[in-house]
This record gives sequence, C-alpha cells and structure tokens, in this order.
Amino acid sequence: MFKHILIPVDGSNTALNAVGKAAGLAQAFGSKVTALYVVDPYPFTGVGADFAYGQSQYLTAATAEANTALDAAKAVLEKAGVQVETSIGEGHAVHDGIAHAAETLGADLIVMGSHGRRGLEKLMLGSVTQRVLGVAHVPVLVVRD
Repeated sequence: MFKHILIPVDGSNTALNAVGKAAGLAQAFGSKVTALYVVDPYPFTGVGADFAYGQSQYLTAATAEANTALDAAKAVLEKAGVQVETSIGEGHAVHDGIAHAAETLGADLIVMGSHGRRGLEKLMLGSVTQRVLGVAHVPVLVVRD
C-alpha cells in the first residue's frame, strides 16, 4: 500500500516514537523508508563579517544535531530490520522542507510525531505537524506523544 515512507525527525522522544510506528508499517508493507531532518539554513540575519562567522558556526552545529537525530532514527529502524536512507533537507520553514522532500523523494506517506500541545502553548510554539498537514500532498500519519 505504501511504497515510500518519509519520517521527519527532530531528535525528540516524540519523533522516535513515530519512527517506531513507521518501522512497523514499513515491515508490513515492505516500504522504502527515508528519515529526514530539516535545517533552516538562514535562521537569522545580520550584517558584516560577524554574521558570516556566526552563520558558519550555526550550520556546523545544526548539521551535527541533524546527524545525531538521524543516527538515532536509523538505529531504531535497523533494529526492527528496516533499511533506511537518511537525508538532511533545508527549508526556511520546516514544514515546507518536509512537504518538499516528500514530493522530491516520491514519498507516499509521511509519519511524524506530535507533542499534542494545546491552547496558549500551541499558539506560542506553533505546530510543525499541523502545518505539514496543511501543505503536504500525501497522507500524513500523526503519532501522538
């Protein structure tokens, strides 16, 4: 039914919970799996030489964080016997990066976690999952924390 599952991760336990659910689906359907971490390449703006130095440090740290999160997801999937490819995507808005990756990679299902925030907390922190639901052109399975 699902040939290619995309699993956006952010290093949280919520994301790893979704990885576990996606592993079960991949086993059941024999699906290809891609774990994705989206980095915002331009999180701040600045002027002058200090900006360029800060940008370089940020990208190094963001890439290291992405690799840590992807390695954790890969370990869960491989322990379940599921082969996985990993990818670091870019997007000024994480939800757009996820939707773009789904299209580019040919994924036909996105499996992602949700912290289940409500009220003021959701308003202040936002919800990447909610935004992905609004922009993705493929089904999205939301795994609640």
